Parts: sequence; C-alpha cells; structure tokens
Amino acid sequence: MANIDLIFATNNANKVKEIKAVTGNHLNILSLKEAGIEIDIPEPHDTLEANASEKSRVIHAITKKNCFSEDTGLEVFALNGEPGVKSARYAGDTRDFQANIDLLLHRLSNKVNKTAQFRTVISLIWNNQEYLFEGICKGQINADQKGSEGFGYDPIFIPDGSSKRFAEMTMDEKNKFSHRKKAMQQLMSFLNTKW
Repeated sequence: MANIDLIFATNNANKVKEIKAVTGNHLNILSLKEAGIEIDIPEPHDTLEANASEKSRVIHAITKKNCFSEDTGLEVFALNGEPGVKSARYAGDTRDFQANIDLLLHRLSNKVNKTAQFRTVISLIWNNQEYLFEGICKGQINADQKGSEGFGYDPIFIPDGSSKRFAEMTMDEKNKFSHRKKAMQQLMSFLNTKW
C-alpha cells in the first residue's frame, strides 16, 4: 500500500498530524494546502456522514483524484447527543475551543450522567466510488480541564480505560483510544484489499 497519494480534505493541521501518525509510511497523505488547494468547504448538514461526504465530493470534483475527508463530533448523552455535528461551532461560528468547552460544561453542570463519545465518520472516494468508515471512542466529561496537547474538547474528555484526559496524552497515547484512528484503520484495511 506504499506510495499511494491520498488528499485529505481538511485545513485543520491538528487532524492532519493525527492522521499521519496513524498511517505512517503506508500512505502519502496530502492536506489541502500540500495539494495546492485553497478552499474552505462548508459543513451545512445535520449529520457527520453528510458533512464528511460533502467535503470529499467537493475535493474529488476539483481534482478527480482519490481523496477522503472526515467529520467528528463529541456526543454527550445527557444533552441528547450535543454538541454532535455542531462540535466545532457549538458556541458560534468563531470556532473558539474554550467558548465551546465553557458552553458544554455550563449545559452539563446540573446533569449526573457525564458519559460521552467522540465519533468520527470518514468519507473516502476511491476510483470514483464513495465509502464510509466510522470510529467511536467512549468516555466521560470531566469539568476539571487539564493538559495542553490535542485540540477541541480534549482537555475535558477522559476515554474509557484511562485516567488521563486526551489533552494530557502524547500522540501515541491518544492513538490507543482515538476515534479518528479507529476510522482510519478501517480505511487502510479497505485499501489493503484494493491494492
């Protein structure tokens, strides 16, 4: 599977870093910037699947090349799955991570159940056909923010099986639990059958 170029339809450097840590030398992952594409693709839909599909289809239409995208949401069960598909813009279109965390903790403050999950959906367009893959990481929300690694809700999310928040983990530690890694491993297993 070496030497396969695959465009990752994102401008998020943190996501690119996480994906490259999973794929290693097996795939040549190109961010939009690395592929010479300057575009900010909207995420107008109400499901992770539809947003992921939108992004990969836009990039495929531009490049006619194999590509993939992902959409990830934090789903908090006591809040009926919020922030979910709106995770990055939970507190508004500014994508302010701290404001998002503050709003989530405020809405969760009187709830007993702090169970949550990160869910990633990847849309891969390979040889002009689309395939979807999903990765889930279950855990708990803890209002005591810790750590400086990662991004988004990582300072308040503790995955099941760990006492550390994602933001306290190295990339290798996070990838033992990561929803994004689980979805990406499915994509890589799929490509192994095609290559």
